[in-house]
Amino acid sequence: MNFKYFQPTEILFGPGRIREVGEAVSRAGRRCLVVTVPEFPEIRSAFSRVKESLEAAGVLFAHFDRVVPNPTTATVTAGARAARDFGADVVLGVGGGSSMDTAKAIAVEAVHEGTAWDYLFFRSSQPTEKTLPIVAVTTTSGTGSHVTQVAVVTNPGEKYKSALFHSRLYPKTSVVDPELMLSLPRHVTATTGFDVFAHAFESYINPNGSPYTDLLALEAIRIVAGWLPAAVDKGSSLEARTQMAWADTLAGLSIANAGVTLPHGIGMAVGGIYPHVAHGEALACVYPAVLRYSHDAVPEKFAAVARIFDRTLVALDAADAAAKMSAVVESFLKKIGLRINLKDLKIPEDELKTLASASLVLPDYRNHPRLANVDEVYEILVQSYR
Repeated sequence: MNFKYFQPTEILFGPGRIREVGEAVSRAGRRCLVVTVPEFPEIRSAFSRVKESLEAAGVLFAHFDRVVPNPTTATVTAGARAARDFGADVVLGVGGGSSMDTAKAIAVEAVHEGTAWDYLFFRSSQPTEKTLPIVAVTTTSGTGSHVTQVAVVTNPGEKYKSALFHSRLYPKTSVVDPELMLSLPRHVTATTGFDVFAHAFESYINPNGSPYTDLLALEAIRIVAGWLPAAVDKGSSLEARTQMAWADTLAGLSIANAGVTLPHGIGMAVGGIYPHVAHGEALACVYPAVLRYSHDAVPEKFAAVARIFDRTLVALDAADAAAKMSAVVESFLKKIGLRINLKDLKIPEDELKTLASASLVLPDYRNHPRLANVDEVYEILVQSYR
């Protein structure tokens, strides 16, 4: 019972809370750069409500709408330039993880020398008190970025995906309004929803976890098991969307304090080299093989999670229940339409060795219960290919 837990973000959670974003932004600044993807029909209403709230609060704003999936260094630099040109004193990220991560990176680059890439977690230079305050509005249930100190960025020239990691990147306020998620497409719901499970599960098995994060992570896993299929099949269900938004928040709170493990190391490498692959897709591909590889490292925890998905496993001892974990997750992936492989994602088979090496660049793999070497990761990728 010796642990630390830190969470400075104000969370405004519930249907209709989007109307409060303007007031939240006004507490942080008066000139706001709004950071989003290009507008498309499913999110047009959300963007309009955000702008109406900013106007009602008397906040001046400029709109940077050039966010791309797996946000790049070039995108961040363009956004930072827009922030400086406008004289922004606060950054508002509206959207999924890509928008929120881009907003965080812009908040650093706009007021520091060099680029955001110069402030990655392992660099000697780190974000200072000059970092612009950040407010987040999440429109998906999957990344947890609205409650974390992480901003993931891809450098296409280096084919490398990495992260800024600093407490100054926690949003001051995050608005989690499930009404904004009602029009989320089925596939996006599935991929982001599986990311919620991955965050919670990897926090739970992470040696940096604690009784506090275990509590949050297990509740998030229970919600995903019970509600993600409903959110995928009936996206207009406000109850399902609310439950998944809460699970996403719980899982984000977990990774902010415990961290992720091997699957995320592989998923980050996939996104860095193959930016057309969504993060949740990469995780879905490799998870069954990773579970087969490591279920006996901490059988009690693997068994506890397996039993959440399949109550009949309560009759088995921990070792036997843990061994069923991979099959349980495969069945769940089929249920949400996400049982895919690396070949489906058009990843060249002859590049798996390169991908295996890249999977061990970030330190996430070191926190996995069974420490993998490059040959073992390669075998996981081979198993995940077809």
